[in-house]
Amino acid sequence: MSRENKNVEFDQSIEEKEKSLSFRDLVDGNVLTRKAVLKQSRFILLLVLIAFFSIANRNHAEKTVIRLNHLQRDVKEMRSKSISTSSELVQISQQSAVKRLVDTYELGLEENLEPPKKLIQNEE
Repeated sequence: MSRENKNVEFDQSIEEKEKSLSFRDLVDGNVLTRKAVLKQSRFILLLVLIAFFSIANRNHAEKTVIRLNHLQRDVKEMRSKSISTSSELVQISQQSAVKRLVDTYELGLEENLEPPKKLIQNEE
């Protein structure tokens, strides 16, 4: 009769059976059906969502850094190209270079040897 009057809530063997965790329970998925896990399901879901947002943020940041590096490399290339084009224009626009090109293409232009004169208008 002592077994019939025994209260199931205070049975130590049932609590120990629920608390024990084995590798087999983990693989079978029995761990997910326990009361403690079910009570914490909202918290676990929150942790999973935070993990997804963290991973997405990291991927976005890495893509941004890669794009920034490409743009910086393009700016360096454009700057060097601009400097080389500018130096070529300076060389071509020198008076001796212009004279040489005029003589090469035989345009019939002559170099003015007189310096330019400034015209002044009297306001009377």
